[in-house]
Amino acid sequence: MVRPRFDILLFVALTCFIASAQAPDSRRETRIDNDFLQKQFGATCTLIEGEQPAFADMDGDGVEDLVIAAKCTNPMVDQTEYNFVVVDPYYSFFGYGDPKITSSFITDDPAIKGRVVLVIHGSGVETWHAPKAKFALINLSFKKVSVKKMMLKKKKITAIYTEESGGDQMVAAIFWDGKKYKYIPMGSTME
Repeated sequence: MVRPRFDILLFVALTCFIASAQAPDSRRETRIDNDFLQKQFGATCTLIEGEQPAFADMDGDGVEDLVIAAKCTNPMVDQTEYNFVVVDPYYSFFGYGDPKITSSFITDDPAIKGRVVLVIHGSGVETWHAPKAKFALINLSFKKVSVKKMMLKKKKITAIYTEESGGDQMVAAIFWDGKKYKYIPMGSTME
């Protein structure tokens, strides 16, 4: 009597294992291209060539989120229609981060003009395919973006690192504090 039950359990376990091994990775199901980006953030946004999207839990809820380096000509115009929030962690760090005003600040460097970091916080098993919240982080003068862990008050969190353009080659970290994205300058890079 024990043998048939064992065979059934073994069959069910193997079936589940095979099904999970064949389940496609959610990152590969949806192509992260300009069409995807414009459906999420509007027609003024395009991917930055050479930058790859990052998949990480940015808000600490255990669900995968999506981080994309992009160019957007005017994210303030599209935020209501596409249901995202424009935030300015850079100028907030320096005491004034109202994106209604700081979004009009113009940079002298055309290579970084309009560069933003777009973040989609995912929800449930659908992760970033079912956005819980979307953000456009503006006024980050970066030439490269990466997502890595950092220590903050003895706690390991996920942060967006920007290698900033300019003569001094500064690195900064942007992280979710539970309510909003915050900016921290980290120092100079070593080349």
